[in-house]
Amino acid sequence: MIHSRNFSSRPVWRLGLLAALFLSQLLGAVCVRAQDDDVLRIDSDLVVLNVTVTDNGGKYVPGLQLKDFRVFEDGKEVLPTLVTSFSVHEAPFASVVLLDTSGSMESRLTLARSAAIRFLDGLREEDVAAVYKFDYKVEPVQDFSTGRDLAPMAFGIRARGMTTLNDAVVEAARALAERPELRKAIVILSDGMDTYSKASSGKALDSALAIGATIYAVDMSAIDGGRSRNPQTAMVLRNFAEKTGGRFVATPGGPGLREAFSEIADELGHQYTITFRPLNRNKDGKWRTLQVQLSRSELVGRSRKGYRAEKAK
Repeated sequence: MIHSRNFSSRPVWRLGLLAALFLSQLLGAVCVRAQDDDVLRIDSDLVVLNVTVTDNGGKYVPGLQLKDFRVFEDGKEVLPTLVTSFSVHEAPFASVVLLDTSGSMESRLTLARSAAIRFLDGLREEDVAAVYKFDYKVEPVQDFSTGRDLAPMAFGIRARGMTTLNDAVVEAARALAERPELRKAIVILSDGMDTYSKASSGKALDSALAIGATIYAVDMSAIDGGRSRNPQTAMVLRNFAEKTGGRFVATPGGPGLREAFSEIADELGHQYTITFRPLNRNKDGKWRTLQVQLSRSELVGRSRKGYRAEKAK
């Protein structure tokens, strides 16, 4: 179900998607550029906010309407008159899977590939995904596709070298910025601290936030009980997930890893998307906090914590 400015129902998600794309083109929302600091900025008059809603038991909650949501920017409520579109989870999404192939992943690479396949298997027919690997550099394994199998080259990959996690997130954000889907996700499988990136973790996070991408991070250095062997790595991955409204999972592999990736694919199929005009139109490059409140106390909403405004040239 898609709701337009007057929030009348539309039976098919494609109509809402086309309308949103038209608005984006009309308002200049799809012009993406890179600043001198290598962080993506979006020349946009719209903010896209994807929200996952669950009950106290963790089950996804369908059937909500715009009136069930209250959105706040820097503590001030975004009124319904500023909302340009509201859609439920039928809308398709684009995702990039980032597969750590650095030297420390040698004993875990087969597990990581299996998890990636599990994630692809869980996608719906209309969803697309790309796969990148990262070690001392970031390289594509397969481009965006509705295919549910990893490209043959993925099975010839060997673990080697350093870890460019932050650069991989920046590259994934660049790739997703070119996609027309309003819902975007980055899925990370890694076991180690970044050791070779040009970009900082802050710049990587800003790049993901700039395009509204949700990050799902899986720490494969975890030992039994979900404790990470490298707390600093876990902290970075957890920050990526929490700031973008995604999830952090710590698991060494096995059933826990397979289950985590099935749940991530399932979650991406159960989201609400709210597109609105920001209250603060200043092009100052500053951080804007975002908060979502729901109409019922037993509901829990998870979304990105904010975004960085465009900076005037």
